[in-house]
Amino acid sequence: MGRVTNHPVRIALQLQQQHAEYAEIRRTVTAAEELGVDIIFNWDHFYPLYGGDPDGKHFECWTMLGALAEQTSRVEIGALVTCNSYRNPELLADMARTVDHISGGRLIFGIGSGWFQKDYDEYGYDFGTAGGRLNQLRADLPRIESRWAKLNPPPTRRIPVMIGGGGERKTLRLVAQHADIWHSFSNVETLQRKSDILAKHCADVGRDPSAIVRSVGAPMGDPAELGPPLLEAGASVFTVGEGGPRYNLDRLRSWLDWRDSL
Repeated sequence: MGRVTNHPVRIALQLQQQHAEYAEIRRTVTAAEELGVDIIFNWDHFYPLYGGDPDGKHFECWTMLGALAEQTSRVEIGALVTCNSYRNPELLADMARTVDHISGGRLIFGIGSGWFQKDYDEYGYDFGTAGGRLNQLRADLPRIESRWAKLNPPPTRRIPVMIGGGGERKTLRLVAQHADIWHSFSNVETLQRKSDILAKHCADVGRDPSAIVRSVGAPMGDPAELGPPLLEAGASVFTVGEGGPRYNLDRLRSWLDWRDSL
């Protein structure tokens, strides 16, 4: 089976801002950019998800992205992914436009419908249902795009939209309609199957599915063995996730070495 994507292979770090002092986050961002990573993501949660005290140290997503925009000079930055429920869509569009300008046009606008109930309960958001949250995302994406067209100054570029999730009926339909990048934590078989479903949604809305970048979580293990089948299945962005309190970049280095060997 030959490679089915013409998009460049990129390696991302999801620097999960849990359990760590901010000085450690700042140090790790600098180290990752110097190593040659292509993208640095954080995530949009208010509490740690795993790896220690569930009420442990944690920093907010978009404030951190503004800091990363100033700290870095080359890498793209973004959230993997923003929770649509936590902010008014017009405000979120303005926040993204602002970080886009601060970074000189390096923002990837990652967004999803949300899932971590503790965030909702502790911060006073209505958790509702998974279907209801997806319906709200469907309603809000056009509002975000409309606000970008109205802002002065406008974004520096057409901000690339990344939608996270794998729901076959609603999420992949939104990917076909709005996304430049689709992110999932898929193995090879799942990626192939869901890509076929995405292609059907793209046909329905008149979109070329090959224009949508496939992004996956980098699996544990040897990139030289695990990367090629995912690449052949259409993935071109591979994201290594790391949490605090100390960030180990050895696995990131191995994925960067594999990228550079291609």
